[in-house]
Amino acid sequence: MKIFASMAAKQRFLTFCMLGAVLFAAIGFALALLWTGYRYPMLGEPTFQQFTVSYNKIMNDYLDGADPKKLINGAAEGMVASLEDPYSRYLIEEEGNAYTESYQGEIFGIGAEIREEEGHYVISGLTKNAPAERGGLLPGDIIAMVDGQKLEGKTFQDLLGLIRGEEGTNVTLQIQRPGQAEPIELTLKREAIPIHTVTSELLEGGIGHVTISRFAEKTADEFDAALKELQEKEPLKGLLLDMRSNPGGLLQPTIKIADTLIPKDKVILNVVYKNERRTVTYKSQQQKKWTIPVAVLVNGQSASASEVLTAALKESAGAAVIGEKTYGKGVVQAFNQFKDGSVLSLTEAQWKTPGGTWINKQGVSPDYAVELPAYTKLRPLAIGSDLKTGSYGEDVKTLQTMLEVLGYGPTGQEGFFDEQTKDAIRSFQSAEKLEATGEFNDKTGYQLLDRLREKLKREDDQLLKGLEVLKKG
Repeated sequence: MKIFASMAAKQRFLTFCMLGAVLFAAIGFALALLWTGYRYPMLGEPTFQQFTVSYNKIMNDYLDGADPKKLINGAAEGMVASLEDPYSRYLIEEEGNAYTESYQGEIFGIGAEIREEEGHYVISGLTKNAPAERGGLLPGDIIAMVDGQKLEGKTFQDLLGLIRGEEGTNVTLQIQRPGQAEPIELTLKREAIPIHTVTSELLEGGIGHVTISRFAEKTADEFDAALKELQEKEPLKGLLLDMRSNPGGLLQPTIKIADTLIPKDKVILNVVYKNERRTVTYKSQQQKKWTIPVAVLVNGQSASASEVLTAALKESAGAAVIGEKTYGKGVVQAFNQFKDGSVLSLTEAQWKTPGGTWINKQGVSPDYAVELPAYTKLRPLAIGSDLKTGSYGEDVKTLQTMLEVLGYGPTGQEGFFDEQTKDAIRSFQSAEKLEATGEFNDKTGYQLLDRLREKLKREDDQLLKGLEVLKKG
């Protein structure tokens, strides 16, 4: 009897253990489902089943086959596009890398400026002491091949992808040099090439003119270096900060520059997150008092971070703003980069000026409204534009306006490329020592833009107004 009782107890124990194991497995499974639902909430969306079915159907039955990675990236790209937000983007692999590189203080390449001209990629400038200059490249050289790959049909971004790469690696260029029949092959080692976003010059009366083209990782350091260099030449009596056509960029270097120019503890901006659940206020951490008068130059293409700094200087430091109303991009993006280089850039907040004004779609109004000449708003003619006798339309009208502004006229019937237009172009080409074909080509287009830029330097009413304001104190 004892034996039977013992066996019964043992069986009950085993049954209990089995039930316990099943119970724990069920609890574990339920917790796993809850965790999966928490971590991947889209699994709970009814329409996610449509995505799964579509993905499986494409992978199993699509006639030409499909790459699963491309499908997923395409879905992510489409998901962000459905937000209909012009500032939120999903950039795939190399596009994502290019996006993050554009904010870094350097790129890894050969230090050559390249432009597209008559269907060719031409060296237009060289960075001093960079691999391209040391290796013997010259302005005017035409790049025919990169690492054995011909460039026909490749975009400018394709070309950059071939030339840039890891520091210390080699790239081989085959170039065609004007006046030489045989191509030249050069092998160059990629190096870190600095990206400069700040330029400066000392103007009459001790006015420092500092231009910030965009806000990247090292912009604040470049700004400090520019101020130091100017002040070593002559004690500054005024600072003319030029952010015209500055599209913005990173917030941190913007705040750092504001710390230099705005009195300590004055508000720089307020960043307000979704549903106003969180507001971050940035105040100046100025270490050394700034006593030099500041004036800011802006235009309709000054956006984002350049508007942050403009509004902060205007409202918290009493700086004069000169030019045109700014673009009005008052939203903030944060970006995440994934292992394959892809980037999700997502609008997550909007910002207010120190005085509490929303900037998005409003912009910053100047204290002194000054417009530039009408020719500065002309749309550049596209690379590869083929304009000749008989052509007509807006491109011809733009070309005629450029020629007339530079003193080459009459240009004939507006919007129609006639004999007078041809004569005007031929006169310009002759004066610039170009081949006088009487037809528009890329070389003529670049030369027209160069001459218009030179003309603007002599007729920059916004800069002249800035000088006037600063001289008055």
